[in-house]
Amino acid sequence: MPPTHTAPAPIPSVSTQGRAAGLLDIRTIVPDAIIDLRYATAHNFVGVRLYPRDARCLVHESMAHGLAVAARQLREAGLLLVFWDCYRPHAVQVHMFRIVPNPAWVARPGPYATSHESGRSVDVSLARRSTHLGCVAAHAVQGHCLLDMGTGFDDFTSRAYAYATSGVSEVAQANRARLRHAMSAGGLPVYTGEWWHFDGPGSFVHRPILDAPVD
Repeated sequence: MPPTHTAPAPIPSVSTQGRAAGLLDIRTIVPDAIIDLRYATAHNFVGVRLYPRDARCLVHESMAHGLAVAARQLREAGLLLVFWDCYRPHAVQVHMFRIVPNPAWVARPGPYATSHESGRSVDVSLARRSTHLGCVAAHAVQGHCLLDMGTGFDDFTSRAYAYATSGVSEVAQANRARLRHAMSAGGLPVYTGEWWHFDGPGSFVHRPILDAPVD
């Protein structure tokens, strides 16, 4: 009897508000993306869940081409993009800044949307395609293995700087450079203060605050 293949579950439509704002589910752009939204869990610097458990990685359509280019380049090297954060509702940004009121690490919320709040920035890392090559449990993510990037997500130290060398191994520096190179190929520059944060076109333009759910 021939093997059966289960078709992937259909990707739900983005909310009416999301569609009006030009938001897309990242899985329609990068089908093999690893979605590990840390703010949909308590595994983040706040220590509590900030998003619904079924939150999705939503990005503005202006990021679609760049993310597809980056993912394709990494895929050819046996690597996958891991998405830690994408579109972030304004109320979440306000809550984060109350906890860490340092604009070097958490953007100060204002009467407009930029960066994550407009869906034009993402926080990402890299993973190998399988855990068969000696992946420790702490680095395993959805059947794949996170690369050593020198720090975890939301590490509020100088080691998190994109081009940091002090306290960051040569392997981690090389992995960061690989991520930057792929994202740069898609026209998505890194924020120098955080190796994981990349901005899309117009991410710093002041726009109306989005009234869109993250799920």
